[in-house]
Amino acid sequence: MKWAVIAAYFKQEHIDNKMWLSRLVSQDKYDFELMMRSKPITNWHDREVKVTTFPEWVIHWKHAASALNSNADGVITLFPQLPTVIGLQKFFKVSKKPVIAWTFNVGNYKVGPIRRWLSQVSLGQIDRFIVHSRQEIDIYSKWLGLPKDRFEFVPFPCAGIEGDYVEETETPFIASLGSAHRDFPCFFKVVEELSIPTIVASGPSALEGISIPSNVETPFGISRADCHKIAQEGRINVIALQDKPDVTAAGHVTVIEAMHMGRPIIVSDCYRMGDYIKHGETGWLVKPGCSQSLKEAITLLWNDEELRNRLGRNAKAYAQKHFTEDAAAKELERILDDVTGRKDQKKKVLANAIAS
Repeated sequence: MKWAVIAAYFKQEHIDNKMWLSRLVSQDKYDFELMMRSKPITNWHDREVKVTTFPEWVIHWKHAASALNSNADGVITLFPQLPTVIGLQKFFKVSKKPVIAWTFNVGNYKVGPIRRWLSQVSLGQIDRFIVHSRQEIDIYSKWLGLPKDRFEFVPFPCAGIEGDYVEETETPFIASLGSAHRDFPCFFKVVEELSIPTIVASGPSALEGISIPSNVETPFGISRADCHKIAQEGRINVIALQDKPDVTAAGHVTVIEAMHMGRPIIVSDCYRMGDYIKHGETGWLVKPGCSQSLKEAITLLWNDEELRNRLGRNAKAYAQKHFTEDAAAKELERILDDVTGRKDQKKKVLANAIAS
């Protein structure tokens, strides 16, 4: 069976080098064709406008149509815009071609009644949604009026860490990476009180209007490799998040990357971070928005080398087992077997073998 895989960020290098999970799936069972759109989308962090514009929707529509009308037997989409438009196309064409929406995260799902109805019509045509926190299963199922078994939780896979650095011991510091829904006011209040040197790798918009303490550095315009260097050299990594009721997920990629680096992590316990972090074993969870909880956690880990090392070792071992492309590819293959009915065929073969 052949699957078309479409993502707005695909470039020619992705096509030529098969730079997606499909390359790790058994080729004797499924074929994959990665399809790029006419113009790769601008990196999210470099975009001036954070919403999808009408011209971009037109490109998404054409991209989705090229996959749905191809000779592929099914389509795999990445991120939420493509399943939205391909769902409408399936609805109008009365197409039965299976569509799997991988990395389905809508960010803010609280929209007006017309947009919600349109989402229900289009996304009701999708055969399986792959989400990256169990919280999203409950949210999207209710929002779209779809059964929960249409959704699958698959952890974010880490494609790799750039650089190989060790902790900075002569001038230790706290590292904090990321922008989305970060609680920098709470975090800055704590590190200022503790007078601990801190480096924050974030975007200007995330820090706009926030008073930055003198002990906090905020380098802008740095590369992904530079961010990974900061994370690896920091004594601890802190991801302070705002717990917003209309937000589905935030901070998970930063957490997973820090775990792969073997770094001790402190993260706000929201957006089902417990799906990734086991408190006291692979990281440290704190109450969102609580400066006292965050202060106690930072003080504890900053001064306890044995605890930091244990958390870091456990985090890396857990991430290498659960948050890799190999692990995600196994889940992809399992889901494809389920959607195509191959799993049921295996059960029948096994049952007949037992009966005979």
